[in-house]
Amino acid sequence: MEAARQRIALINDDTDFLELMRDLLEQSEGYEVLVCKEGNRAYTFVQEQQPDLVLLDIRMGGEEIGWTLLELLVLDPKTRPIPLIVCSAAIHELQEHEPLLQRFGVDVLPKPFDLEVLLEKVRLALSGGRS
Repeated sequence: MEAARQRIALINDDTDFLELMRDLLEQSEGYEVLVCKEGNRAYTFVQEQQPDLVLLDIRMGGEEIGWTLLELLVLDPKTRPIPLIVCSAAIHELQEHEPLLQRFGVDVLPKPFDLEVLLEKVRLALSGGRS
């Protein structure tokens, strides 16, 4: 019997980024990739899908909705155990929120990033070795 593939939710509204991530994570690495492009639906999406990992963008649709989503996910007992990696080009905002991110064990990957660094963070998060 084949083992179930680990499931990664991508919450991002950038179609090019999503295509690149799907090719890398699904085709090359063998993960199951779930995509949510709407920030206002993302919380419900994660609750329903219960992925093994969430890769979250902060800025979607011109708004920084990712911070609200991040708070909802880490405060909800149902979604809190799901590891989170924030992938964002909003470097200043990431630095401002660093204490909060560290407190909740959320990993950060500033854009642009090296794909090998991404894969290493994904493997670490999925193995339970969150930073």
